[in-house]
Amino acid sequence: MRLRRSSLAVPAVLSLALLGACAPEDETASDPAATSSDAATTDPAECAEGATFIKDGQLTIGTDSPAYEPWFVDNDATNGQGFESAVAYEVAERLGFDAQDVDWVRVPFNASYAPGEKKFDFDINQISITPARAEVVDFSDGYYSAAQAVIALEGTDGAEASSISDLQGLKLGAQTGTTSLTAIREVIEPGAEPLVFEDTNAAKQALLNGQVDAILADLPTAFYISAVEIEGSEIIGQFQPETGDQEEFGMLFEKGSDLVPCVDAALAEMREDGTLEEIETEWLSDVVGVPELS
Repeated sequence: MRLRRSSLAVPAVLSLALLGACAPEDETASDPAATSSDAATTDPAECAEGATFIKDGQLTIGTDSPAYEPWFVDNDATNGQGFESAVAYEVAERLGFDAQDVDWVRVPFNASYAPGEKKFDFDINQISITPARAEVVDFSDGYYSAAQAVIALEGTDGAEASSISDLQGLKLGAQTGTTSLTAIREVIEPGAEPLVFEDTNAAKQALLNGQVDAILADLPTAFYISAVEIEGSEIIGQFQPETGDQEEFGMLFEKGSDLVPCVDAALAEMREDGTLEEIETEWLSDVVGVPELS
């Protein structure tokens, strides 16, 4: 690989208060049309030859552990299975890296979008692109759009909800730092403060224990929870932010990373030749038929 090593960019000193629960805003962090147009004219491998990496000749990718399905399979980011693992390896290949040149590092979800130096070249972990997060980190163009979904146990009060207003009287919960938690607070606005969990496993256990009436997650994660992980659970519905726009997941970079346009170029190629759609169909095609909550 003709890749150079240079020092990491010096991070701006910014308050962590910027990175509390971040609700999607009407304006995006960048102009999607402009970035997509630029990416379409860039060769990702040529771009990567002049980009800065944590280690020479290696692409270092971050994600959390455990790594949940359908985004990863068997809690193993390295096997290329699951939607995000497959996308990450496809991007790596288009940047000029062989699979053996990809190294994965554990990055807790909350820590990924904190300001400062990063130990990864990019992080992929269902991280929604929001303007507040983009103040202190950079994002690629979106690689997946997902609605929020509500999961409850069959035969409970949570399962009886059929609208946003029905959810307001319930005890709800979600993983800390996620836009699911933001959606509870900013869109549903329940009467009781939501329970906040360190990870999705803790949220699932709280649902089983009856500590909450329902939990929120992005739709593909919710589908896997209800179909595979929690017997007797169901997705009672999905909803979009008040703007009507779906949230987009983006790969996350240290602020000022010169690798961003290279990854955007790889994603643009994948959209153009149908690869991104093929990966989505393989790993996420079952997420259909969920009613809309209004």
